[in-house]
Amino acid sequence: RESRMLRALLLLALALSASCTSEPHSHGDHDRRCPVLIKVLDALRGTPAANVKVQMLKQNDDQTWQTISTGATGINGELHNLTSEEHLAVGLYKFHFETGAYWRNTGQAYFHECANVVFRLDNVNSDHFTIAVLLSPYSYSTTGIVMNPHEP
Repeated sequence: RESRMLRALLLLALALSASCTSEPHSHGDHDRRCPVLIKVLDALRGTPAANVKVQMLKQNDDQTWQTISTGATGINGELHNLTSEEHLAVGLYKFHFETGAYWRNTGQAYFHECANVVFRLDNVNSDHFTIAVLLSPYSYSTTGIVMNPHEP
């Protein structure tokens, strides 16, 4: 069990370091307009987590949450095009991951029904964000990477 967790953590570290040091990953003509990339890894299996449903929400002035968009990770555990630079504004955001449904589909017992990542954007300056989530049946961890693909 410990070796699986170590393998998954190493996989996450590799994936994150590759996204920070390699050439920008192209996801079609949307590179300059797609400011958010979601990456989800299954720590139990050491593989990308496919078909994880994700909601992107923004907090309104009255403290309620408004859904901006929804999607699901692909077979590579990634989700692109949840929003565009034009629609990203200063404020409080939440990504809601349907982790319970993911574990049910694998037949695995689990503890968390969902995972939420909440963060604040204080300014919008063409930064692109990678939100990485490492899932295991009884825990999850997240990290955020901020890059500006418009800078040389």
